[in-house]
Amino acid sequence: MIGWKPVLDTPPGDDGLAPLAAEHPPAAKRAAREIPVLLATAALIAFLIKTFVAQAFYIPSESMTPQLQVNDRVVVSRIAYRLHDPRRGDIVVFDDPREGANGDDDGQPNIVVRFIRGIGGAVGVVQPSTEEFIKRVVGLPGETVEGKAGRVYVDGRVLSEPYLPDGTVTSDFAPVVVPEGSLWVMGDNRSNSSDSRFFGPIRRSTVQGRTVLRVWPPGSASFL
Repeated sequence: MIGWKPVLDTPPGDDGLAPLAAEHPPAAKRAAREIPVLLATAALIAFLIKTFVAQAFYIPSESMTPQLQVNDRVVVSRIAYRLHDPRRGDIVVFDDPREGANGDDDGQPNIVVRFIRGIGGAVGVVQPSTEEFIKRVVGLPGETVEGKAGRVYVDGRVLSEPYLPDGTVTSDFAPVVVPEGSLWVMGDNRSNSSDSRFFGPIRRSTVQGRTVLRVWPPGSASFL
């Protein structure tokens, strides 16, 4: 009867068996090969979550005080506006609206740069970007927004803003009709905020998501 014999890639020893090391590579070598794959997989998963589900941001300025303080950390939902349209009072994160601020001629972020930065940020080797703004939605598409006598008016009526401290005064600005597909956004710190009063309405397409949770500092964790 003809039988099958194992093919050995190293000469057998005196006992007729191949050295064990030939069949089972040392654990250290296996780990050296597996670790880069595991790290790449973890980075990809983190990047996908950050891109499509939620992302953490830190607050770099005083434009949203007292609601959000400098160095607070917040979680932004990227799926909220797939479920519903932006609403007045939402705190949103959006791309820097200044022309060319994100690397492309039309003001849109450079996709290659953002992908690389996203991977780095996901694994903690890149500092958080400061090319995003965080403000509150004040005016919706089709509405006329105006600042006069220290208050904000929407379609001719005074806007109730319970999130502002008593005595907050908003600088005057001429009536603006918010275009379709756009939002009028303002910081809560009306005396120290670069917002739609300066750069105009923002495109809805540049909104990255709605701020839903403050997670840092621990004693101030809360839903937003």
